Amino acid sequence: MQEQTGQTFFVENKAGATGTIGLSQAAQSPPDGYTLVANDTTYALLPHIFKKLPFDHAHDLLPVAAFVFAPMAVVVKAESKFKTLGDLLAAAKVEPNKVTYGTGGAGTTPHFASEALGIAAGVNFMHIPFKGAGEATLATLAGTIDFQIASTPGVMGQVKGGKARLLAVSGGRRLAVLPDVPTFGEAGLKNFGVINFTGLWAPKGTPQAVLERLHKEISTAMHGADMKAFAEGIASEPGYWDAAAFAKDLAERTSFWGKVAANTAFERQ
Repeated sequence: MQEQTGQTFFVENKAGATGTIGLSQAAQSPPDGYTLVANDTTYALLPHIFKKLPFDHAHDLLPVAAFVFAPMAVVVKAESKFKTLGDLLAAAKVEPNKVTYGTGGAGTTPHFASEALGIAAGVNFMHIPFKGAGEATLATLAGTIDFQIASTPGVMGQVKGGKARLLAVSGGRRLAVLPDVPTFGEAGLKNFGVINFTGLWAPKGTPQAVLERLHKEISTAMHGADMKAFAEGIASEPGYWDAAAFAKDLAERTSFWGKVAANTAFERQ
């Protein structure tokens, strides 16, 4: 986009509080088109994680565009007894709360995604929270836990190294870099569609003309051959949602996570 617009883009990382520090700062920034904030699927989870947010989740930030869609995958160690998603779900039905999954902590996207998987399949898993996603992956590879749900880019190294296997990936089609891994639909679970996306938001009040210019520039960048190759190379799907499609998905996804949260023992912070 720098080449397209002739503008210099500065990236400032604002980590902490599940991204709400950066989101809050962006929400309070001048609505002139010079401040955007990036986040992912976690944005739709925030009202179900926190009792009170430092900004108005539904109104203070305007969805601009979403792109690069990373499927969520069921990950097991290479030698796992579970050869298919059907094997894992069958075991969970026979012995409720016996099959274990790990996450980087309660209230994370993998936590809610794993609970959503259980709801969709009509089974109950045992949640084992760790201090971070890395620890959950190590526990999966060691066989300390039975599986984890993770975005495909985050586990491709272990898969390529022969240390992990994927039982299924979300999305409507198989990934080009993982042609042997079925989708959840192909594995018999058509009602599980959790994905991870990257999105951009702008402060409310940003002029429509500015938003339209941003849409044009982002769309051009995202539809380029380089971006397609990049997305596919990290086990993701190239794609693009404009502001309307993005806003619609966010509303539906926020509602979906609310229903999942209501079926878990998680208490908002």
